[in-house]
Amino acid sequence: MGSEIVFTGRRQFALEDYQDTPLGPAEVRGRTLATLISPGTELAWAETGSFPLRPGYAAVYEAEELGREVRGISHGDKLLCMGAHRSTQQFDQRYVLKVPDALAPETAVLARLMGVSMTTLMTTAARPGDRVVVTGAGPVGYLAAHLCRIAGYEVSVVEPDPRRNAQARQSGLSVLSKMPLDDADFAGKVALVIDCSGHEGAVLEGCKVVRKKGEVVLVGVPWKAHTGMLAHEILHAVFFRFVNLRSGWEWELPVVGRDFVWEELYEGYNNAQHTTMTGLAKALTWLARGHVPLAGLIRKFSPADPAAVYGGLMAREVAEPFAVLDWAAAGLR
Repeated sequence: MGSEIVFTGRRQFALEDYQDTPLGPAEVRGRTLATLISPGTELAWAETGSFPLRPGYAAVYEAEELGREVRGISHGDKLLCMGAHRSTQQFDQRYVLKVPDALAPETAVLARLMGVSMTTLMTTAARPGDRVVVTGAGPVGYLAAHLCRIAGYEVSVVEPDPRRNAQARQSGLSVLSKMPLDDADFAGKVALVIDCSGHEGAVLEGCKVVRKKGEVVLVGVPWKAHTGMLAHEILHAVFFRFVNLRSGWEWELPVVGRDFVWEELYEGYNNAQHTTMTGLAKALTWLARGHVPLAGLIRKFSPADPAAVYGGLMAREVAEPFAVLDWAAAGLR
């Protein structure tokens, strides 16, 4: 019997029991070490979700039980998966990645959040050395900006919130409080704007600052309207400035690659070199190498009292951008 977090109703959070399903031949099961809370998504679910709802999509767990067809994974390996907030994880081996030995579980789970914007970097027409602007320095935006920096872009972050602005600045990023629409170094010269705010005002400003045929990618979910602006304002900017405004949907790429094999023709193939899993693997490598500054930015919580954890997040009482549930310390099984 395991324990999992359940949203039982609007702003109602509970820890409930569940039963593991039988282990499949290609599956790996084990105790959860850490799961990552995605505040923007999960707090939105807590307001308007279809209840009961079981949140979470980033976990690190220890391999304890291996299906008979599992290869390349050993007992005791730490694995990254897209798992929920629960005390055990059980995944097909195709959908897990080994965590480097030196990487702590509470850091490794951030790879999943890096994957959200990794799709944009795999699909953009912008090239290293081009100017990129990231709007919003919350968890996703902070990581997106550092991904762009690692990849060789000239990246700047626009973040009006003083706390997030300071956190991004202290990490070595170039940070602005507002979009530099009148700055000659930016206006008409930005190749890519990655909006991680979900704010229509930021999207409009992004459309106004990019170069002709520049991209504005919507990574942040527009959960609600923040202004009374008309769609015409964005349409006007897109049309007359030749803007490529598109979704930043992370699932644009396949989860795993599958090469063409004649004998398996009707099982499908994609010949994909860039996938969700290859992106997560890159993220784990860069985290292990210390390429993303994280000192003082991760806050660990016990999953034993989910109401207290989510209540604090809703009240904006948590200063750190990354909230991690420490299942190993809680001892929940």
